[in-house]
Amino acid sequence: MNSSAIANATAADGNAEKYARPTTDRLPGLDVLRALAILLVIEAHLRSWAFPWIRPLATWSGVDLFFLLSGYLIGSQVLRPYANRAQHSFLDFYLRRAFRILPAYFFVLGLYFTIPILRGAERLSPLWKYLTFTLNLGLDAQKTNAFADVWSLCVEEHFYLCLPIVVYYLMRRPNLRKVVILAVGTVVLGIALRSLLWIRYVRPLNVPGLRPRMVFEFLKVIYVPTYNRLDGLLIGVLLAATQIFRPVWWSKITHNPNLLLAGGALLTVFSLWFFWDTVSFATSAVAFPFLVTGYGLLVLSSLSNESLLSKYRVAGAATVAKLAYSAYLTHQIVILFVRDRLGQILPLTGFLGIVLYYVSIFVVASALYVVVERPFLLLRCRILGRNSAGSTSGNTH
Repeated sequence: MNSSAIANATAADGNAEKYARPTTDRLPGLDVLRALAILLVIEAHLRSWAFPWIRPLATWSGVDLFFLLSGYLIGSQVLRPYANRAQHSFLDFYLRRAFRILPAYFFVLGLYFTIPILRGAERLSPLWKYLTFTLNLGLDAQKTNAFADVWSLCVEEHFYLCLPIVVYYLMRRPNLRKVVILAVGTVVLGIALRSLLWIRYVRPLNVPGLRPRMVFEFLKVIYVPTYNRLDGLLIGVLLAATQIFRPVWWSKITHNPNLLLAGGALLTVFSLWFFWDTVSFATSAVAFPFLVTGYGLLVLSSLSNESLLSKYRVAGAATVAKLAYSAYLTHQIVILFVRDRLGQILPLTGFLGIVLYYVSIFVVASALYVVVERPFLLLRCRILGRNSAGSTSGNTH
C-alpha cells in the first residue's frame, strides 16, 4: 500500500498524527485535480464565454470532481480509526468539519445579507435555508439565484453528517457483502430515481420554446438534490475503503497509474461527448456514474508517486487548490462586480477579460483565506490537536 498517499489524504484535513505516520510528503496530483475542479466551477459561472468550445457538462462537472475528492479524503479520515482499532470520535470529526467550513461560509453569507449591492439584481433564498444547509432541496434558481452555488456545500454537509453514522453501523459487524449491496443499491436507486423524476417533471417541458424552463426544472429536481448526487461521494469513499482495508487489491489496482490516467481521461472525455445534451434523459439517468468513474480513475492515478500527475508539478496548482474553498464562496460576487463595475471602463472580451476575471477572483479568495479561513484553521489546531492548520481539503469547491 502506498503509505505516502494515505498520509497525504489524511494530513490534508484530519487527524493524521493519530491515524497515520507523520510525513511531509504531498502528492501534487491531488492538488492538480482540486485546482481543475475549482477552475471548472468558476468557468461554469462565467457562462462559458471564456472558453466557448468547452461543453456545458464539462464545466458543470467540476462539482462532481469535488464530490469524489471529498468522498476519498473524508472517507479516509472516518475509516482509518477502525482500521487501526482506534475509537472514532464523532465529536472530534464534527468539530473539525465545523472549524473548516463554517467561519468562511458564515462570513460570506453575512456579506450577502448585509450588503445588497454584492448580489446585484439577483434574489436570495430565505436565511434559514442557508443556515440549515437545505438550500438544495427545492431550489428554484430562476427565482433565487444569489449565492445559489452553495447547493453543493449543502450536499457535502449532509455527507459529513451521515457518513460517520453509516460507517459506524457497518463496522459493528464488518462484511464485504453488505458494502457491495449498499454501493450497488445506491447507484441503481440513483439511476431509477433520476429517471422517474425526469419523466415526471422534466419531460413535459421538453418542447420548443420551453427550453429555459426545462433547464431550471432539471436543476431543481435532478441536479442539486443530495439524494441524486451520491455517485461521486460513494466512489470516493470506496477508493478510501479499498486503500485502507484491502491493501493487496489496492497495490494491484494502482500498479500502472499512468494506464489509469489514460483510461480515466478517455472515459471522462467520452462521457462529456456522449452526454452532450446536459438535460436529456440519458444525462439525467446515467451520466453521473459514467463521469465520476472516469474522475475516479484520475484520482486513483494521482495517488501514486509514479503517476504523471504527481511526477510533474503544475505551477500554481497547489496555491489554487489551497484557495479553492475561498474562491468557491466568493467567485460569484467577484464575477458580478467585474462585469457590472469594471466592465464599464475596461473591455472584458478576449484574453484581457479572462485574466481580469480570474486574477480578481483569486485576489479576493486570498484575502478571505488570510483573514478568515487560515486563522480558524490555526485555532482548530490549538483546540483539537496538531496537523490541522494547513488543511486545504474536504469541501474546497
